[in-house]
Amino acid sequence: MCAYRHGMKQWPDRIESNPQVLRGKPCVKGTRIPVALILGYLAAQRTAEQILQQFPELAAADIAACLDFARDLADFESFAAA
Repeated sequence: MCAYRHGMKQWPDRIESNPQVLRGKPCVKGTRIPVALILGYLAAQRTAEQILQQFPELAAADIAACLDFARDLADFESFAAA
């Protein structure tokens, strides 16, 4: 998909949450494109190339950042107080 450096958390450079944009939903920086929309397209088996054609303002690294963001959320551990 792109030359996104594995193991380096770079999604903060490309994903932002601003209360003034889409009620704070995480979006690709500088756009109103929510991360959830990109993840939904990927889950629906759209390719990165198809997504980039539909959203020419995105770069392949933005799509990779959405996946990295989702991975970090899925890896989040919560511990209940004893």
